[in-house]
Amino acid sequence: MPTLTVFTPAYNRAYSLPLGYEALRRQTCKDFVWLIVDDGSSDNTRELVEGWMKQENGFEIRYVYQQNQGMHGAHNTAYKLIDTELNTCIDSDDYMPDDAVEKIISFWKEYGSDQLAGIIGLDADFNGKVIGTCFAENCKRTTLGGFYAHGGSGDKKLVYRTEVIKKYPEYPLFPGEKYVSLGYKYQLIDQDYELLTLNEVLVMVEYRPDGSSMNMFRQYVRNPQGFSFIRKTSMQLAPTAKRRFIEAVHYVADSMLMKNSHFIKESPRKMLTIAAIPLGVALYAYILYKTRNAS
Repeated sequence: MPTLTVFTPAYNRAYSLPLGYEALRRQTCKDFVWLIVDDGSSDNTRELVEGWMKQENGFEIRYVYQQNQGMHGAHNTAYKLIDTELNTCIDSDDYMPDDAVEKIISFWKEYGSDQLAGIIGLDADFNGKVIGTCFAENCKRTTLGGFYAHGGSGDKKLVYRTEVIKKYPEYPLFPGEKYVSLGYKYQLIDQDYELLTLNEVLVMVEYRPDGSSMNMFRQYVRNPQGFSFIRKTSMQLAPTAKRRFIEAVHYVADSMLMKNSHFIKESPRKMLTIAAIPLGVALYAYILYKTRNAS
């Protein structure tokens, strides 16, 4: 049984998947499985992956197709199927440096334990520049939320113990919507476990125009139930009062997008939500302004 599953949610990304595939073929350590969750693609993703599966790659490739559910739905499916000790998600337009798997596994074998959730490493852009900040020299363990609360910035690569990730609820699926923040599970895990910090680049990333990070305002309008859900969770679990207030502001705006008149009653922090209403209304108006201008 391999130690690591690298899983990749894919939706009409046949044009970018070869980049990740070739990087996995170059890995200095082949102690991993590659799981592709095809989230309802209408391009030639299936044919592309099935062709790779027939080749001698030095690692196992697994492929599963599902009706389109969004990134979080693809994560739900992946977590049901993963049977290795560790797992990490590499998006369909990103790739791993040639020694990333080796660094993950050797680091975990030396320092890992069942008291930890896994590893948090670095992202870099395609030019090799680290995204955001590295970990402080004296920071050997952290939670994801704690890292950002203490001034950390930028996307980071998470490698979780599969036993841990499966302990927590699945991402909810809302009819007609395709987005729930992946941070939901990460926040829950933060309450119980820390992560080992690894000041090494584990993934090379590029933010494409068709990626969700470049279309957040449209996402707000299209997926208000999903955003409202994560805001309610974050109002309870965010590590600082400032962050909890920001989440309340977003919750108000999301509730207005949903036309939910019961948002105060449904809020887990009612007084905080009431205090956030003026800024929430302003954010709601700004979201509408940005999406109308974009269209």
